[in-house]
Amino acid sequence: MPPHNIPMVVTGAGLLWFGWFGFNAGSALTSGGLAASAFVATNTAGATGAFTWTVLSWIHRRPSVLGAATGAVAGLATMTPAAGFVPPVAGIPIGIGAAVLGYYMMLLRSKWNLDESLDVWAVHGMGGTLGTLSVGIFASAAVNAASADGLLYGNAALLGKQFLGVAVAWVFAFGATWVLASIVKAVMGLLVKEEEEEVGLDISQHGERAYGGIAR
Repeated sequence: MPPHNIPMVVTGAGLLWFGWFGFNAGSALTSGGLAASAFVATNTAGATGAFTWTVLSWIHRRPSVLGAATGAVAGLATMTPAAGFVPPVAGIPIGIGAAVLGYYMMLLRSKWNLDESLDVWAVHGMGGTLGTLSVGIFASAAVNAASADGLLYGNAALLGKQFLGVAVAWVFAFGATWVLASIVKAVMGLLVKEEEEEVGLDISQHGERAYGGIAR
């Protein structure tokens, strides 16, 4: 199905991008050097992610505003675990990695014929994994005295700890999702009928149309 409303996508992505500054830089809980570093790193990763995703789309098919917005969110999400621990310039490789990983995981998800309209697994799940591991690579005690140096600064042990954290998070997320999805499936089912999806969930499930005009 085509995107529902591209202008709303761009508006939402812009609001997310602005809000992410408070999310990442605000985690410093004070206005200072650490907050500024996290702010710049976040913006750099978002911009790099948007640019990289656009280039990948152009290579494979054609660039799109939807792709640029998705790449920006991928960069922002991937930077989140690392903001406040890595130098701002690390936003460039992290943003590139976020877009490349998210883009190809999205294609893989499509190849597997899995139904996930927002590609949260590809963008946030895989991006969050990459961002967590990026702490173990790019972290610098010079940025945050409460942190430790990462692999690039001679401390491979931190990367190992980040791998362990990722493994625990994956197991917990998969296990909890499996249990909750099993409960939902037993009580009410996980999928609507194909014809209900074609008509649109606003009509088939809620009995009202979100916007005026002729129904498809």
